[in-house]
Amino acid sequence: MHKLALVLSLAASPALATGLDIEIAGEANGTVHIDLFEDIAPQHVERITALAERGAYDGVVFHRVIDGFMAQTGDVQFGKTGGDMSRAGTGGSDLPDLEAEFSDRPFTRGTVGMARSASPDSANSQFFINFASAPHLDGQYTVVGEVTEGMEIVDQIKRGAPGSGAVSGQPDVMESVTVTE
Repeated sequence: MHKLALVLSLAASPALATGLDIEIAGEANGTVHIDLFEDIAPQHVERITALAERGAYDGVVFHRVIDGFMAQTGDVQFGKTGGDMSRAGTGGSDLPDLEAEFSDRPFTRGTVGMARSASPDSANSQFFINFASAPHLDGQYTVVGEVTEGMEIVDQIKRGAPGSGAVSGQPDVMESVTVTE
């Protein structure tokens, strides 16, 4: 009877929300907090938190930043500070790609989505933060979270070339990424 009561009380308890604190340095300097959506993208949240806990995102640059659209980062293979930036954005992690977890959650300002190639099931480690609404992404990319603090820091991230978004010179960097509860 006591075990059943414990199980029922745990089931009735609200789940702890998982998030990320990202320390950004460069033209933008400060902390950005992201709430992750375990309920709509559990595999993607698990991937991001696993990589963050390993320290894989520490020192990774924002390699593709398109003014009025989004800032992309998370290439743990080729996007590290001091590496060959010509390959940044072409890599992933040592883990397999993920199946899409599309939802009806729209891409609005501050939405965090998983980057992928042409295949819907190719997301791995890279993600992006929207500067503005992007309805053309709705239902086409996995929404993984949203910025709840520090959007003014995201707005200051160094922009890339018009069109491609490729950042030249010294891109802004995620100095550290910490999982929060």
